[in-house]
Amino acid sequence: MDSLIAASARALAEGNVLVALKHVALRDDPSALALRGIAMAQLGDLARARELLRRARAGFDAHEVLARARCGLAEAEVALAMRELGGSTRPLLAIGMLLEARGDHANALQAWLILARRLLLLGKLQDAADALARLDGRPMPAALAAMAGLTAAVLALRQLQVTTAREALERARVAAAAAGIPPLQVEVEDACAKLDQPAARCVSAGMDQPLRIDQVLVVLQSGALIVDACRRGIRVGERWQSLARRPVLFALARALAEAWPAAVERDALIRQVFGMRHCDETLRARLRVEIGRLRALIAAEARIEATVDGFGLLPRMATKVIVLAPPIEGEQAALAALLADGAGWSTSALALALGTSQRSVQRALVELETAGRVRSSGRGRAQRWRSMPLTGFTTILLLPAALPID
Repeated sequence: MDSLIAASARALAEGNVLVALKHVALRDDPSALALRGIAMAQLGDLARARELLRRARAGFDAHEVLARARCGLAEAEVALAMRELGGSTRPLLAIGMLLEARGDHANALQAWLILARRLLLLGKLQDAADALARLDGRPMPAALAAMAGLTAAVLALRQLQVTTAREALERARVAAAAAGIPPLQVEVEDACAKLDQPAARCVSAGMDQPLRIDQVLVVLQSGALIVDACRRGIRVGERWQSLARRPVLFALARALAEAWPAAVERDALIRQVFGMRHCDETLRARLRVEIGRLRALIAAEARIEATVDGFGLLPRMATKVIVLAPPIEGEQAALAALLADGAGWSTSALALALGTSQRSVQRALVELETAGRVRSSGRGRAQRWRSMPLTGFTTILLLPAALPID
């Protein structure tokens, strides 16, 4: 490795992107192209970065396996930054295994971290945890340790392990300070601030109270009957009944829980659950059918009793009924939460992350764009969607798999 390449690599490791470019800006050999690609990625020009990295990988000889693997790793990180989440994880796994076998442990750890972050965006929390476990107890550069701490904290928050998240963020803070990279330090501080922002709302007996993430955990452990509008189900202690695939039944349960201890009139339920302005005997018959289905599903947790003009929810063991509501409502809430990270997302990546169809995502994006909450750039396959970060609360509970079932 010549002196200019070494100096550029050191500058990149320290976060001095412009200094790194200064050393290799006029060179077109594969090593210089790779460093320029990484520098352009750090400056935010991801399309140019990917082009440079592909040229670098093609420029290395076939026997330069390690250099080609490092270029592939950098391309994988650029793809993650561009939120291109489709395809198999096998190429990234192969790169990580190759780097590990060739003794490049720092870049192998980077491969596992990229894999964990990708799985986290897709809501595959257990797989992300398995990938992160490969980093446990292993020495790594300070910047990588800070990113590992941030990733572990996000994973813990998605699982409502607040203490674990705080510990991971403290590790990230110490590592970011050691790395001395200002943008990384800002990212860690922003993540720490989210712990003190409202993450959900507690709706009970006519009261609507914002909750921090640690307060959400207290509510979940309170023994109350909780209609969870973040995960879409009913919880009493460790018992969990999912209604995620039964939207009508969930809407009924939420309406009854929000009115508790009072009952809800039949016509009001029809308007709220079925979205009908006018009530007739057909809709009242349908309501009776859906109430019967809900009774059967939640028989162990609560009873639904008919009153003179409506229905009321009566918990069997719990003494209180609570609705755990997301901080923002609407069909586009989880979509807005993903876009709030400031990255550019394709519709296909959003559909993968939300577990829904690309067409549904496109319709929701049009509605959000009309409301002025998102914007797009590019056309066709290059089109990316962004929003300004949502401030004042954390959107962690709006994302898929936000709460553990068990």
